[in-house]
Amino acid sequence: MARSELELPLPRRWAHSQGVGRAAIAAAAGLDCNSELLVAAAILHDVGYAPRLVVTGFHPLDGARFLRDEHQADQRVTRLVANHTFALLEADERGLQAQLAAEFPILDDQVLVDALTYCDMTTTPDGGPTTAADRIHEILTRYGRDTTVGRFMQRAATNILEAVFRTEEAMAAHPR
Repeated sequence: MARSELELPLPRRWAHSQGVGRAAIAAAAGLDCNSELLVAAAILHDVGYAPRLVVTGFHPLDGARFLRDEHQADQRVTRLVANHTFALLEADERGLQAQLAAEFPILDDQVLVDALTYCDMTTTPDGGPTTAADRIHEILTRYGRDTTVGRFMQRAATNILEAVFRTEEAMAAHPR
């Protein structure tokens, strides 16, 4: 599904999604979580960027609605996609926080929520590994500090780094 929506119109976004999926497979091996759910959400997390799916212009919401409405996807997947990487903070910047929270409440599984953030924020736009700090810097450089995404990233940076740290700690406690 993600491939059919992203591969041709947005090959770099598709490469990122594949990298996030690979990171999820690796992370799930060291976490006590639903690995199938994590991997599915990881591969699908950016599907809302697909040009034909853009409605609000906010990819977590557009992607989650697509998954729910066109594919009747598992509501846990749609909630993870909708709320990936502290999306509620960006939704606030866009005036969409109430809509996002009402339609897709954050999943009550901190390990999965953190793990998806970890996978997204330790994967480059081209699908390679990186550090969360470098990824935050890359996003701020690409979008600019004074843009909606830049303001969100500055607000979310500490939360992102904490989620990545919690995930790394959990993986270290359960070595493969």
